[in-house]
Amino acid sequence: MKVMICDQPHKFSIREIKRPTLRAGEALIKVQRIGICGTDLHAYQGNQPYFTYPRVLGHELSGIVVKTSEEIDAFENGDEVTILPYMECGKCIACRNGKPNCCTGLKVIGVHKDGGMAEYISVPADHLIETKGLSAEQAALIEPFSIGAHAVRRSGLRAGQYIMVIGAGPIGLGVMALAKQKQAKVIAMDVNEERLQFSKEWAKVDATVNPTTGQSMEELARITNGDFPTVVFDATGNQHSMNQSFQYVAHGGTLVFVGLMKHEITFSDPDFHGKELTLMASRNATREDFHFVIENLRLGNIDIKGYLSHRCRFDDLIDHFDKWLQPESKVIKAMVEL
Repeated sequence: MKVMICDQPHKFSIREIKRPTLRAGEALIKVQRIGICGTDLHAYQGNQPYFTYPRVLGHELSGIVVKTSEEIDAFENGDEVTILPYMECGKCIACRNGKPNCCTGLKVIGVHKDGGMAEYISVPADHLIETKGLSAEQAALIEPFSIGAHAVRRSGLRAGQYIMVIGAGPIGLGVMALAKQKQAKVIAMDVNEERLQFSKEWAKVDATVNPTTGQSMEELARITNGDFPTVVFDATGNQHSMNQSFQYVAHGGTLVFVGLMKHEITFSDPDFHGKELTLMASRNATREDFHFVIENLRLGNIDIKGYLSHRCRFDDLIDHFDKWLQPESKVIKAMVEL
């Protein structure tokens, strides 16, 4: 089978290797679609935390079961599935407390272990989720939308609250759309006017703010009648943005870091304490989040049209990857077809 390997930053290679050998409890999946996410782009550029080379990228996946180990009876050949890519230990304090998404020994396929940029992948069958009735494209987008769903659920936002999402990339857009499903009043913040316009059209946000105007605080005060957003999500993974995000949160509010970066975050402790802010990290997603997204996709509450902006065939990926990194490509979400 063909497999694509990120050998080192800015270098891919396609190789022919044998199909994976199934171990007990595993299923062999013929990969249909691979979503390209920020983790893949950062790994390719050499600035992804917790990453080593060489690595097979790819964790936003859809596929078809082609074989299972003998003891598996939950899935049959031909079943359409997506993959829960977070491989937890099941024993640590996080796992025991129902938080396998932040297991102390977590291994994410495509990040800490080889992923799905291949014709076939073998995974534990208990990390498969059936996607019957969804398209291959919808199924491959369950994982990134689940990242947003997890952040929204973790934040505890309530209907009618003003909330703000900083960063109108694919994850931020998912947070916006899912916050709207919870009937929040959503403000989008981004430095790119085209992304802000797309946030209005696709995610149906209630207002937008561009911080490059230098009037962010005044705009937020006007939009929220002086209250400021009760919940702020930062989905940028940008140090400056994450440092600045503290100032936008209402007194008694919550700041959720959805994006991840390598460096330190600094903030004013008097401001933090004066507002009695709650600061949260949101990492990955859980099975519950996957099922929430699947339900919303089946109901038509999440429309992938427009969001899925670029496509290519697996054999052409190397030629497209560098182009997709360029701002002029205007990529929202790219997907690889097998």
